[in-house]
Amino acid sequence: MGGKYRITGDKYPRMRRRRKRGKVVAAVVASVVALGLVAWGTLQLIDVFTGGGKKAEAAGSNADCSTKASPSPSAGTKGAAAPKPAQITVNVYNATTRSGLAKSTADELKKRGFKIGEIGNASKEFDKKTKGTGVLLGPASSLNTSLPVLATQLPTAERRTDAARKDATLDLIIGNNFKTLTPKPTADKALAALANPKPTSTSKKAC
Repeated sequence: MGGKYRITGDKYPRMRRRRKRGKVVAAVVASVVALGLVAWGTLQLIDVFTGGGKKAEAAGSNADCSTKASPSPSAGTKGAAAPKPAQITVNVYNATTRSGLAKSTADELKKRGFKIGEIGNASKEFDKKTKGTGVLLGPASSLNTSLPVLATQLPTAERRTDAARKDATLDLIIGNNFKTLTPKPTADKALAALANPKPTSTSKKAC
């Protein structure tokens, strides 16, 4: 090209537009903030899945350790006291074909402290129909009081209650499989356990 549009020398005019510095600064700041938020979020996730879980577990463990062992409401307190054999009257009935069992069994119960009421053959309801070692029968109120006491002498016997019975006496009905009462030392241990039940505790393990 010639004339006034001729370009001479080694310098050329710049054709690019000037950058707006304000936009560049805003973009840089926005990028920094975004990166900061991403980094913070990442740290939070790491804390949740690693350190945070351990801290929560440690806090829970400390809470368990700080809880004092406490006995259950029944620990150290007894319910209705089990009656003593001397407070229980037992009727002894023989439901087998073997003679003399009611008398010999009643005599042994008397030696062990029980009061003896009637002695004889079982009623038609039980006579020759009791296949087990025996049946212990009493009023409904005896289920958790006197029946368990008598059961220490013959634990294999079936326990029953009769709601219609008005008195507090118990029946020991001897069954076909009966041989003898529980040995006295064993029965005495069972009686002692009834009189002094072991307390139960709901305490947690110590740390």
